[in-house]
Amino acid sequence: MNKHYRLAIGLIAAMACSGVHAERVHVATPSSSLLLDAPEGGNLRIMHYGSPLGAGDLESPGAAGNDIRLAYPAYGDNRPELDYAISCVMPDGNMTLYLNVTGAPEKRTDADGSEVTTVTLRDPEYPVEVKVNYRTWPGEDVIETWTDISNIGKKPITLTRYDSAYLPIRRGDVWLTSFYGSWSNETRVNNEELKPGIKSIKNADGVRNTHTAHPEVLFSLDGPLDEQTGRVIGAALEYTGNYELRVNTHTDESAYHSFYAGICPDQAAYTLAGGETLTTPPLALVYSDSGAGEVSRRFHRWGRNHRLAHGNDLRPILLNSWEGVYLNINEEAMAGMMNDIASMGGELFVMDDGWFGDRYPRVTDDRGLGDWTVDTNKLPHGIDGLIDEARKNDIKFGIWIEPEMVNTRSRLFDEHPEYVIQAKNRRQETGRGGTQMVLDMSNPKVQDIVFTVVDTLLTKYPEIAYIKWDANAPVMQHGSQYLPADKQGHLNIEYHKGFAKVMDRIRAKYPDVLIQACASGGGRVNWGILPWFDEFWTSDDTDAQQRVFMQWGTSYFFPAVAMASHISVVPNHGTHRVTPLKFRADVAMTGRLGMELQPKDMNDEEKDFCRKAIETYKQIRPVVQQGDLYRLRSPYDNKGISSLMYVSPDKKEAVFYWFKLDGDMMTRFPRVRMAGLDPDRLYKVTELNAIDRSPMGVEGKTFSGRYLMDNGLEMPTHYNVEWKNQTDLSSRVLHLEAQ
Repeated sequence: MNKHYRLAIGLIAAMACSGVHAERVHVATPSSSLLLDAPEGGNLRIMHYGSPLGAGDLESPGAAGNDIRLAYPAYGDNRPELDYAISCVMPDGNMTLYLNVTGAPEKRTDADGSEVTTVTLRDPEYPVEVKVNYRTWPGEDVIETWTDISNIGKKPITLTRYDSAYLPIRRGDVWLTSFYGSWSNETRVNNEELKPGIKSIKNADGVRNTHTAHPEVLFSLDGPLDEQTGRVIGAALEYTGNYELRVNTHTDESAYHSFYAGICPDQAAYTLAGGETLTTPPLALVYSDSGAGEVSRRFHRWGRNHRLAHGNDLRPILLNSWEGVYLNINEEAMAGMMNDIASMGGELFVMDDGWFGDRYPRVTDDRGLGDWTVDTNKLPHGIDGLIDEARKNDIKFGIWIEPEMVNTRSRLFDEHPEYVIQAKNRRQETGRGGTQMVLDMSNPKVQDIVFTVVDTLLTKYPEIAYIKWDANAPVMQHGSQYLPADKQGHLNIEYHKGFAKVMDRIRAKYPDVLIQACASGGGRVNWGILPWFDEFWTSDDTDAQQRVFMQWGTSYFFPAVAMASHISVVPNHGTHRVTPLKFRADVAMTGRLGMELQPKDMNDEEKDFCRKAIETYKQIRPVVQQGDLYRLRSPYDNKGISSLMYVSPDKKEAVFYWFKLDGDMMTRFPRVRMAGLDPDRLYKVTELNAIDRSPMGVEGKTFSGRYLMDNGLEMPTHYNVEWKNQTDLSSRVLHLEAQ
C-alpha cells in the first residue's frame, strides 16, 4: 500500500489527539490528497487537491489573501461574480443561502469496500441542509464527490442550481481538454489554453448525453497536455441525463479558476417539499503528476473494478447484422450470417433492428417501436428458430431493442398516447423516421413497460446472451403528461430516476446478460450509465480512419474492454472511404473486436484474413481488454501517424499499434518510442496480421524494454505486396513477449 495512503488512514485521529487543526479533513488515495478545512460554524473550504500530503504538510496549505475556495459555494454566501454551485428560492422569496459546517465530519465504509467522508452544512436561518460527500476505495486513485441537498423544514424550497461539485484550479499555464462531436463524428478532442471568461460544456438532449459534448474534462496545469509529464486533473461527471460543466476564469484578484460540474438547471428548477432530498450525481476526480496517460489508466482500472458491468471479464467477438442487412431481417440471412461468423471464429451473433412488429411491421424506421413482438413474416420460426441456429453453430445469440422509444405508428401509441413526452396544447414533435417519440420514464407505468420488454424476452428466451440497447431520439419537446403542472421542471431529473429504477430491476433479475449502450451511436458513453452496461457502441461511423480519431478521444476516460470497434465493408457506408482490410482489422483490434457487415459479400481471401485476425485477437484479448493503455503518438498532432500500446499489468506482454494516416510515398516518419515496459526485460517481437511477402526486419528478434522505450522500432510505411494493394493508409501491430 502506498506510504502516503497508509499515513492518511490514521490522520484525522492523529490531528484530533494533537489538538492541531482538528477541523481539517484529509481525503486521500495512494497518489492524491484532498484537504478540507471544516471548522464548526464556519465555511467548508478546499485547502489542497493534488499530490499526496504527509502529516507535516497538513498545517501548511491554507487560504491566502482574498482567495475564496469554498468547497461548495452558495449564492449569497459568496461573492456573486465568483459563481456558485447551489442557489435556491426560500419559502419567503429569499434567494440567498449561507452554508456553515454543522457537527464533526462522518466516516463510513460501504458494502462495496469504499470509504465515504461526509461533511454536513446548514443555513443558520433557513431549513436547508447540504451533505458534501467524498468517496474513495482502498488502493484506487479516484475520489468521487457529490451532495445530498435536503429541505429539513415543512414549506417547499425551489432549487435553481444544484451542482455536484466545485473545484478550484490554481492559475498558471492551465490548459483544458474537452470532447465534442455529432452523430458519426463523436468524441473529438479539443485542447485550449484557459483564457478569461466562462467556458460552458453542456448537453440538453434529454436522452443521449454524449451525442455532442462529453461530461469529462482534463486540466493540464503545466502547459499543453502531455501523455507522460506534467500535473493533470481528470474529472468525469457520472450522470445519464442533462449536465453542465463550467470553468470560470476570473479576472479579479483571485489566484484560482473555478470548475463546477452538475445537472444542467435549464428548464429544470427543482422543488423540494418538506423532508425531501435531492442527491446529485458523483463527480469522479483523478490527479496525476505523470501526465494524461496515468490519469487514463487510473480511470480505466477504477472503471473496470467498480463501475463497468462485468468490467474484469473478457468480451466476446461478435457480428452485428445492422450494416450487413439493415432492416431487411429474414431467417435465411440470419442463419447465413451466424454460420459465417462461426466459421471465422466469432463467438456471438447480434440481430439488430427490423425483427419485430405485428400491426405495424418494422420494414421501415417509421413504425413498430413499442411493439416488441416477432414479425413472423420475416421470422416464421421466431426467435426460438434463431437460437437453435446459433446453438448449431456453437455461438451465442443477441438481440437489438429500443425500449425507451415509440413510433406513432405502433400499437402502443395507438392505445396509450399519454405515455410519450409531449407538451400540453402543442403539436407533436417527432424524430427519426418522422414518427419517433420518447416514452416518459418519469411515469411508473412506462417504467413497467420498459422493464417488461426485457423481462419478456429473457424469460421466454433465456439463451439470449446479449442485448444491444439503443436510443435514437432526443427529448424534442419538454413536457410530461404524467407530472403535475407545478413539477414540469422535474422532467429532466425524473426521467433518469425512472431509467435508473428500470435498469436496477433488470440487473437484479438478469445480472449475467451482456448489455451494450447505444444511442444514435456514441450517445451514451459515460460513467453514469455504464454500471448497468458492459460496453458502448462508440459511433455509428465504422470508417477505420475516422475511428482512429474517435477512439483516441474515447480512450482518455474509458477502457478498451467497453469500446465496441467493428470491421466494416468498403466503400464505408457512411464516409464512402476505401481502406485496406488489414487497416480496418488493426483499428478494430484496439478495442472490443467485432464485425459489422454481410460476410457472404466477402471473398475467400478476405474471410481467411478475418479468420486469422480473430484467432490472433483471442490471443491478445486479455492484454487489450484488461491491460494498461499508453497513448504514444496522437492522430491530432497532424504528423501523419498515430500509435498506442497496451501492456499487461505484470509487464510480461504488450501489443503495439502503429497507423499511417497520410503522407507521400517516400515520407520518413520518426520512430515511435514505446512505454510501460519493464526496462530490464527482453521482449521478443512478432508482427500480427502481417500481409507482406517477406517479414519485417525485427520479426522474431529480441530487444530490451529500455531500448524499445528509448528508441522504438522502424515501421515500414508500405506493404511488401502487389502495388494494387497500396494506399495512403497502412498499419502495423506488434506483439511483445517477455523472454
